[in-house]
Amino acid sequence: MELCISSTSPLSSNPSRFLDSISCKASTSTSTALPTLSLQFQHASFGPRILSSPPARTHRLRQPLSSSPSNGRRFAVSASSVAVAPEKDRLPADIEVTEVQEPNSRVRLSVEVPPVVCEDCYRRVIKEFMKQAKIPGFRPGKNVPESILLSYVGKQNVQKATVESILKRTLPHAMSSVSGQALKDSVRIVTKFSEMENTYISLGSLRYDVIVDVAPEVKWIPEDGYKSLKIVVEIDSEIDAQRACQQELRRRHKSLGTLRIITDRGLQIGDVVVLDISATTIDQDESNVKNIPSAESKGFHFDTEDGDKLIPGFLDSIIGIQRGETKSFPLFFPDNWNQENLRGVHAQFTVECKELFYRELPELDDLLAEKLLPGCTSLKQVEDSLLQRCLEVEQTAKDQATDNAILDQLSKMVEIDIPRSLFEEQGRQFYGAQLLQIQANMKLNEQQLASLSSPKAVNEYLENQKENITHVIKQNLAVGDIFRRENLRFSTDELVKEVEDSIAEFKRHKQEYDEERVREQVSVFSTVMFRRFWRAQRCLSG
Repeated sequence: MELCISSTSPLSSNPSRFLDSISCKASTSTSTALPTLSLQFQHASFGPRILSSPPARTHRLRQPLSSSPSNGRRFAVSASSVAVAPEKDRLPADIEVTEVQEPNSRVRLSVEVPPVVCEDCYRRVIKEFMKQAKIPGFRPGKNVPESILLSYVGKQNVQKATVESILKRTLPHAMSSVSGQALKDSVRIVTKFSEMENTYISLGSLRYDVIVDVAPEVKWIPEDGYKSLKIVVEIDSEIDAQRACQQELRRRHKSLGTLRIITDRGLQIGDVVVLDISATTIDQDESNVKNIPSAESKGFHFDTEDGDKLIPGFLDSIIGIQRGETKSFPLFFPDNWNQENLRGVHAQFTVECKELFYRELPELDDLLAEKLLPGCTSLKQVEDSLLQRCLEVEQTAKDQATDNAILDQLSKMVEIDIPRSLFEEQGRQFYGAQLLQIQANMKLNEQQLASLSSPKAVNEYLENQKENITHVIKQNLAVGDIFRRENLRFSTDELVKEVEDSIAEFKRHKQEYDEERVREQVSVFSTVMFRRFWRAQRCLSG
């Protein structure tokens, strides 16, 4: 058995986009221009890991007593050893951080900053203002009495800037316990800025809470169960190469024919008919009868040789209909109908025949070969070429069916506490792709687009598609965990091809992409390597 991850699945859904940097700015409205104090720091790239920490604990970030590494999940971390972009920043004293595990792979960090650290940040802010402020009577950059500086800049502005400075310097240290695990864009300071400001003013210290989503633990049931995975793949008859070849040859032959209007008889198999179709639900209470817009069509061109593509019974119900005639008949949407909202619905169809045509087809022989398939000189050559193409399509379809079956089974073998930020990101990507598809199929005015793009519409989609979104995330995380466990690697040439294929897919769907991000994601989800892994597993098992 082989597994390949279809390139049609957006690589942007990859859940391994973890925290590379954080930008946190406490915004204030002041009349005096303050220096921009933004917080940025780097984390290591993601590697799936098990979170085995207790529900809550408190640890101090301080310089360790010895240089030996800490064991397990204890956090005695030197303030000077934490990397803060663009350079390290040593704190003058310990900060205390209490870490609490919350549902959905979320961690709450309660940070207490002692007065000595706050005072040091205050002095830095004063020094920065002295450099930038242009105070009458004092040369730029020279020392200015603190009372005069505060009077000129504004004491409240200095206090706000100090709180920002404290956050800028302490948050990277507080986040060190989740370094390399925090999901990108999931870090939030939940304490209100006004509360932090009041605490600093009254106590000279600072307390704030941070929540962050972390890489979820992937639990396999049973452990390493994916190594002995066995599935049965059902292949749809529509992807049979021989049957598809004959259908394609027939389609090409019909495209060379001429349509002639029928005036003296009703509809027969092989004809083409133009229909106006309407449908309503069937209910004994007429007040409950509703139109079914998705089943309605005006000027619908229907080739009777494609009758198996419509609702069962539709073709039989319209056979014999003549131009200008109207027929009405009840039908039932089967439980496997593509549109889920129509499954099991009893509907009353009304059909009006607008036009009837029959085809005059040229004789199917070698003389037609060039027109059927440019470059061919005989009918056999046409059939052989079409069959080869259909065999390739058949193999692709089988690979896709195998992929889907394996991924579906993998998602059932894992337990994952999915972070909310990851769920929302995946769901919004799906919804964005759906909007692009809608726009490609029909023109939307500004009002329609605004309505479909509203937070309400997006949240409704997330809620309605919760099961499907969760299913895809579990698949992706399961695959990522297998890559980590099996230490799968692939060559530069394979990486380049995967990246090129992924970018081509983004362009085809007219979606924005970041090439560097795509490269990172492909490094985690490689179709080539996953196929090799499953091929090896199959050989070992049999």
